[in-house]
Amino acid sequence: MSLGSKGNRARARGVAMITAMMITALASIVAVNLAWDNALDVRRTMMLLNRDQAIQVALGAESWVATILSQDLAENETDHLGEIWAMQLPGLPIDGGEVFGVIEDLQGRFNINNLIDQNGEVEQQSLQQFQRLLNVLGLDPRFAAIAGDWLDTNADASFPDGAEDGVYSALMPPYRPANQMLTSVSELAALDGMDKQTYDILAAHITALPGRTDINVNTATPAVLQALDENMTLGDVEALVSERDSGGFANVATTFSSLVTPVVLNTLTDSTHYFQLKVIVRIDTVRITMYSVLLRGPRGSVTPIVRSFGTL
Repeated sequence: MSLGSKGNRARARGVAMITAMMITALASIVAVNLAWDNALDVRRTMMLLNRDQAIQVALGAESWVATILSQDLAENETDHLGEIWAMQLPGLPIDGGEVFGVIEDLQGRFNINNLIDQNGEVEQQSLQQFQRLLNVLGLDPRFAAIAGDWLDTNADASFPDGAEDGVYSALMPPYRPANQMLTSVSELAALDGMDKQTYDILAAHITALPGRTDINVNTATPAVLQALDENMTLGDVEALVSERDSGGFANVATTFSSLVTPVVLNTLTDSTHYFQLKVIVRIDTVRITMYSVLLRGPRGSVTPIVRSFGTL
Protein backbone atom coordinates (compact mmCIF):
# COMPACT_ATOMS: atom_id res chain seq x y z
CA MET A 1 0.00 0.00 0.00
CA SER A 2 1.39 3.35 -0.97
CA LEU A 3 2.06 6.16 1.42
CA GLY A 4 -0.47 8.29 -0.50
CA SER A 5 -3.29 5.80 0.14
CA LYS A 6 -2.47 5.68 3.85
CA GLY A 7 -2.54 9.46 4.02
CA ASN A 8 -5.91 9.63 2.28
CA ARG A 9 -7.45 7.12 4.68
CA ALA A 10 -6.07 9.06 7.68
CA ARG A 11 -7.54 12.27 6.33
CA ALA A 12 -10.89 10.54 5.74
CA ARG A 13 -10.93 9.22 9.30
CA GLY A 14 -10.12 12.71 10.61
CA VAL A 15 -12.92 14.26 8.58
CA ALA A 16 -15.34 11.58 9.80
CA MET A 17 -14.32 12.18 13.40
CA ILE A 18 -14.74 15.94 13.09
CA THR A 19 -18.09 15.44 11.38
CA ALA A 20 -19.24 13.12 14.18
CA MET A 21 -18.12 15.61 16.79
CA MET A 22 -20.00 18.44 15.00
CA ILE A 23 -23.15 16.32 14.76
CA THR A 24 -22.88 15.47 18.46
CA ALA A 25 -22.38 19.14 19.36
CA LEU A 26 -25.31 20.24 17.22
CA ALA A 27 -27.51 17.53 18.69
CA SER A 28 -26.53 18.66 22.19
CA ILE A 29 -27.33 22.28 21.34
CA VAL A 30 -30.70 21.30 19.90
CA ALA A 31 -31.46 19.14 22.94
CA VAL A 32 -30.52 21.96 25.35
CA ASN A 33 -32.63 24.47 23.41
CA LEU A 34 -35.60 22.12 23.40
CA ALA A 35 -35.23 21.53 27.13
CA TRP A 36 -34.95 25.27 27.76
CA ASP A 37 -37.99 26.06 25.60
CA ASN A 38 -39.92 23.33 27.37
CA ALA A 39 -38.95 24.73 30.77
CA LEU A 40 -40.06 28.21 29.67
CA ASP A 41 -43.36 26.83 28.39
CA VAL A 42 -43.95 25.03 31.67
CA ARG A 43 -43.06 28.15 33.65
CA ARG A 44 -45.24 30.36 31.44
CA THR A 45 -48.15 27.96 31.82
CA MET A 46 -47.73 27.85 35.59
CA MET A 47 -47.68 31.65 35.78
CA LEU A 48 -50.86 31.89 33.72
CA LEU A 49 -52.55 29.29 35.91
CA ASN A 50 -51.38 31.07 39.07
CA ARG A 51 -52.60 34.40 37.70
CA ASP A 52 -56.02 32.95 36.89
CA GLN A 53 -56.17 31.41 40.35
CA ALA A 54 -55.14 34.72 41.95
CA ILE A 55 -57.92 36.56 40.11
CA GLN A 56 -60.47 34.03 41.33
CA VAL A 57 -59.16 34.42 44.89
CA ALA A 58 -59.50 38.22 44.56
CA LEU A 59 -63.07 37.86 43.33
CA GLY A 60 -63.76 35.53 46.25
CA ALA A 61 -62.39 38.15 48.65
CA GLU A 62 -64.68 40.72 47.01
CA SER A 63 -67.68 38.46 47.62
CA TRP A 64 -66.64 37.97 51.24
CA VAL A 65 -66.30 41.75 51.76
CA ALA A 66 -69.73 42.28 50.18
CA THR A 67 -71.17 39.96 52.84
CA ILE A 68 -69.40 41.91 55.60
CA LEU A 69 -70.77 45.23 54.33
CA SER A 70 -74.27 43.82 54.00
CA GLN A 71 -74.21 42.45 57.55
CA ASP A 72 -72.80 45.74 58.81
CA LEU A 73 -75.80 47.67 57.47
CA ALA A 74 -78.20 45.18 59.06
CA GLU A 75 -76.57 45.76 62.45
CA ASN A 76 -75.99 49.51 62.28
CA GLU A 77 -76.98 52.18 59.76
CA THR A 78 -74.03 54.44 60.60
CA ASP A 79 -70.51 53.85 59.28
CA HIS A 80 -67.38 54.82 61.20
CA LEU A 81 -63.72 53.86 61.47
CA GLY A 82 -64.29 51.60 64.48
CA GLU A 83 -66.28 49.04 62.51
CA ILE A 84 -64.90 45.73 61.34
CA TRP A 85 -64.89 46.70 57.66
CA ALA A 86 -62.55 49.63 58.40
CA MET A 87 -59.82 47.37 59.78
CA GLN A 88 -57.12 46.12 57.44
CA LEU A 89 -57.85 42.56 56.40
CA PRO A 90 -55.21 40.28 57.93
CA GLY A 91 -53.02 38.23 55.63
CA LEU A 92 -54.73 34.90 55.02
CA PRO A 93 -52.77 31.89 53.77
CA ILE A 94 -53.88 30.22 50.55
CA ASP A 95 -52.39 27.36 48.56
CA GLY A 96 -48.94 28.59 47.52
CA GLY A 97 -49.30 32.14 48.83
CA GLU A 98 -51.48 34.61 50.72
CA VAL A 99 -54.22 37.22 50.30
CA PHE A 100 -54.71 40.48 52.18
CA GLY A 101 -56.39 43.82 51.62
CA VAL A 102 -58.13 46.91 52.94
CA ILE A 103 -61.57 48.55 52.61
CA GLU A 104 -61.97 52.33 52.40
CA ASP A 105 -65.04 54.52 52.66
CA LEU A 106 -65.02 56.56 49.45
CA GLN A 107 -67.53 59.03 50.85
CA GLY A 108 -64.88 60.07 53.35
CA ARG A 109 -63.24 61.85 50.42
CA PHE A 110 -64.23 64.80 48.25
CA ASN A 111 -66.17 63.59 45.22
CA ILE A 112 -64.66 65.40 42.26
CA ASN A 113 -67.92 64.93 40.34
CA ASN A 114 -69.64 67.18 42.89
CA LEU A 115 -68.03 70.05 40.98
CA ILE A 116 -70.84 70.04 38.43
CA ASP A 117 -74.61 70.07 38.90
CA GLN A 118 -77.29 68.10 37.06
CA ASN A 119 -77.16 70.61 34.20
CA GLY A 120 -73.44 70.09 33.66
CA GLU A 121 -72.51 73.49 35.08
CA VAL A 122 -69.95 74.21 37.80
CA GLU A 123 -71.49 74.18 41.29
CA GLN A 124 -69.95 77.10 43.18
CA GLN A 125 -70.25 75.70 46.73
CA SER A 126 -68.39 72.53 45.74
CA LEU A 127 -65.85 74.55 43.76
CA GLN A 128 -65.05 76.64 46.83
CA GLN A 129 -64.82 73.51 48.97
CA PHE A 130 -62.36 71.99 46.54
CA GLN A 131 -60.32 75.20 46.57
CA ARG A 132 -60.16 75.02 50.36
CA LEU A 133 -59.08 71.38 50.20
CA LEU A 134 -56.24 72.30 47.84
CA ASN A 135 -55.17 75.10 50.18
CA VAL A 136 -55.25 72.77 53.21
CA LEU A 137 -53.01 70.32 51.34
CA GLY A 138 -50.61 73.08 50.33
CA LEU A 139 -51.50 72.77 46.64
CA ASP A 140 -52.33 75.37 44.02
CA PRO A 141 -56.04 76.29 44.40
CA ARG A 142 -56.18 77.11 40.67
CA PHE A 143 -56.65 73.38 40.04
CA ALA A 144 -60.23 73.70 41.31
CA ALA A 145 -61.29 75.93 38.41
CA ILE A 146 -59.22 73.90 35.97
CA ALA A 147 -60.97 70.71 37.14
CA GLY A 148 -64.34 72.42 36.91
CA ASP A 149 -63.68 73.34 33.28
CA TRP A 150 -62.56 69.77 32.59
CA LEU A 151 -65.93 68.46 33.80
CA ASP A 152 -68.45 71.10 32.72
CA THR A 153 -70.25 70.80 29.42
CA ASN A 154 -69.42 74.24 28.01
CA ALA A 155 -66.29 75.43 26.23
CA ASP A 156 -65.91 78.69 28.17
CA ALA A 157 -62.84 78.85 30.37
CA SER A 158 -63.46 80.04 33.93
CA PHE A 159 -61.91 83.40 34.76
CA PRO A 160 -59.11 83.78 35.71
CA ASP A 161 -57.83 80.23 36.31
CA GLY A 162 -59.79 77.98 33.93
CA ALA A 163 -58.60 75.92 30.99
CA GLU A 164 -60.65 74.73 28.04
CA ASP A 165 -60.11 73.42 24.49
CA GLY A 166 -57.71 76.18 23.48
CA VAL A 167 -55.20 75.20 26.18
CA TYR A 168 -55.27 71.45 25.58
CA SER A 169 -55.38 71.57 21.78
CA ALA A 170 -52.11 73.54 21.84
CA LEU A 171 -50.29 70.76 23.66
CA MET A 172 -48.24 68.06 21.97
CA PRO A 173 -49.94 65.70 21.51
CA PRO A 174 -53.17 67.70 21.58
CA TYR A 175 -56.32 66.49 23.33
CA ARG A 176 -59.61 67.87 24.61
CA PRO A 177 -61.28 68.11 28.04
CA ALA A 178 -63.68 65.33 29.02
CA ASN A 179 -66.67 67.71 29.44
CA GLN A 180 -68.39 65.06 31.54
CA MET A 181 -68.16 63.35 34.92
CA LEU A 182 -65.03 61.34 35.65
CA THR A 183 -65.00 57.58 36.12
CA SER A 184 -61.56 57.59 37.75
CA VAL A 185 -59.57 60.21 39.62
CA SER A 186 -56.57 59.22 37.49
CA GLU A 187 -58.11 61.33 34.71
CA LEU A 188 -57.07 64.40 36.69
CA ALA A 189 -53.50 63.66 35.65
CA ALA A 190 -54.45 65.19 32.30
CA LEU A 191 -55.34 68.59 33.82
CA ASP A 192 -53.34 71.58 32.66
CA GLY A 193 -50.31 71.95 34.95
CA MET A 194 -50.95 68.78 36.95
CA ASP A 195 -47.72 67.04 37.99
CA LYS A 196 -47.11 63.71 39.71
CA GLN A 197 -46.25 65.19 43.10
CA THR A 198 -49.45 67.25 43.20
CA TYR A 199 -51.55 64.32 42.03
CA ASP A 200 -50.03 61.92 44.59
CA ILE A 201 -50.83 64.32 47.46
CA LEU A 202 -54.37 64.98 46.23
CA ALA A 203 -55.34 61.40 45.31
CA ALA A 204 -55.74 60.24 48.92
CA HIS A 205 -58.45 62.85 49.57
CA ILE A 206 -60.59 62.70 46.43
CA THR A 207 -62.73 60.18 44.60
CA ALA A 208 -64.83 59.99 41.43
CA LEU A 209 -68.27 58.60 42.24
CA PRO A 210 -71.27 58.57 39.90
CA GLY A 211 -73.39 61.64 40.54
CA ARG A 212 -73.35 63.94 43.54
CA THR A 213 -72.68 62.37 46.94
CA ASP A 214 -72.64 63.49 50.58
CA ILE A 215 -69.53 63.39 52.78
CA ASN A 216 -69.45 60.88 55.62
CA VAL A 217 -67.91 62.94 58.43
CA ASN A 218 -67.32 59.79 60.48
CA THR A 219 -64.68 58.65 57.99
CA ALA A 220 -63.62 61.87 56.22
CA THR A 221 -59.91 62.62 56.11
CA PRO A 222 -58.82 65.53 58.35
CA ALA A 223 -58.09 67.62 55.25
CA VAL A 224 -61.60 67.05 53.90
CA LEU A 225 -63.08 68.02 57.29
CA GLN A 226 -61.07 71.24 57.40
CA ALA A 227 -62.19 72.11 53.86
CA LEU A 228 -65.88 72.04 54.84
CA ASP A 229 -65.85 75.69 55.90
CA GLU A 230 -63.43 78.57 55.51
CA ASN A 231 -63.53 79.21 59.26
CA MET A 232 -62.73 75.61 60.22
CA THR A 233 -59.44 75.58 62.13
CA LEU A 234 -56.90 72.83 62.67
CA GLY A 235 -57.95 72.80 66.33
CA ASP A 236 -61.57 72.22 65.29
CA VAL A 237 -60.50 69.28 63.13
CA GLU A 238 -58.41 67.73 65.90
CA ALA A 239 -61.37 67.98 68.29
CA LEU A 240 -63.70 66.41 65.69
CA VAL A 241 -61.31 63.52 65.00
CA SER A 242 -61.00 62.89 68.74
CA GLU A 243 -64.77 62.99 69.23
CA ARG A 244 -65.53 60.47 66.51
CA ASP A 245 -62.88 57.96 67.65
CA SER A 246 -65.28 56.32 70.09
CA GLY A 247 -67.66 55.20 67.33
CA GLY A 248 -68.56 58.15 65.18
CA PHE A 249 -70.51 61.30 65.97
CA ALA A 250 -73.59 60.86 68.10
CA ASN A 251 -75.44 63.51 66.10
CA VAL A 252 -73.97 65.08 62.97
CA ALA A 253 -76.34 68.06 62.91
CA THR A 254 -75.64 68.96 66.56
CA THR A 255 -71.86 68.62 66.14
CA PHE A 256 -71.47 70.56 62.90
CA SER A 257 -74.25 73.16 63.04
CA SER A 258 -71.92 75.70 64.68
CA LEU A 259 -68.98 74.88 62.40
CA VAL A 260 -70.42 74.98 58.88
CA THR A 261 -73.14 76.79 56.99
CA PRO A 262 -76.63 75.26 56.74
CA VAL A 263 -76.04 74.56 53.04
CA VAL A 264 -72.91 72.53 53.79
CA LEU A 265 -74.61 70.84 56.75
CA ASN A 266 -77.17 69.37 54.33
CA THR A 267 -74.33 67.63 52.45
CA LEU A 268 -72.99 65.78 55.52
CA THR A 269 -73.94 62.27 56.57
CA ASP A 270 -72.88 59.49 58.93
CA SER A 271 -73.47 56.59 56.52
CA THR A 272 -71.98 55.42 53.26
CA HIS A 273 -73.03 53.81 50.01
CA TYR A 274 -69.66 53.61 48.22
CA PHE A 275 -66.65 51.60 49.38
CA GLN A 276 -63.39 50.65 47.74
CA LEU A 277 -61.75 47.27 48.25
CA LYS A 278 -58.05 46.89 47.58
CA VAL A 279 -57.09 43.22 47.63
CA ILE A 280 -53.60 41.82 46.99
CA VAL A 281 -53.09 38.17 46.13
CA ARG A 282 -49.70 36.45 45.96
CA ILE A 283 -49.28 32.93 44.59
CA ASP A 284 -45.71 31.74 44.07
CA THR A 285 -44.06 34.60 42.10
CA VAL A 286 -47.37 35.96 40.80
CA ARG A 287 -48.77 39.02 42.55
CA ILE A 288 -51.94 40.87 41.53
CA THR A 289 -53.70 43.91 42.99
CA MET A 290 -57.42 44.38 42.39
CA TYR A 291 -59.37 47.54 43.13
CA SER A 292 -63.14 47.20 43.36
CA VAL A 293 -65.66 49.99 43.95
CA LEU A 294 -68.66 48.56 45.78
CA LEU A 295 -72.11 50.15 45.92
CA ARG A 296 -74.19 49.19 48.95
CA GLY A 297 -77.89 49.74 48.47
CA PRO A 298 -80.36 50.85 51.16
CA ARG A 299 -81.43 47.24 51.76
CA GLY A 300 -77.90 45.91 52.07
CA SER A 301 -77.32 44.57 48.57
CA VAL A 302 -73.71 45.13 47.50
CA THR A 303 -72.79 45.50 43.83
CA PRO A 304 -69.32 45.98 42.32
CA ILE A 305 -69.58 48.86 39.86
CA VAL A 306 -65.91 49.22 38.87
CA ARG A 307 -63.04 46.72 38.91
CA SER A 308 -59.46 47.34 37.88
CA PHE A 309 -56.24 45.40 38.21
CA GLY A 310 -53.00 47.11 39.11
CA THR A 311 -54.25 50.71 38.99
CA LEU A 312 -57.03 52.76 40.48
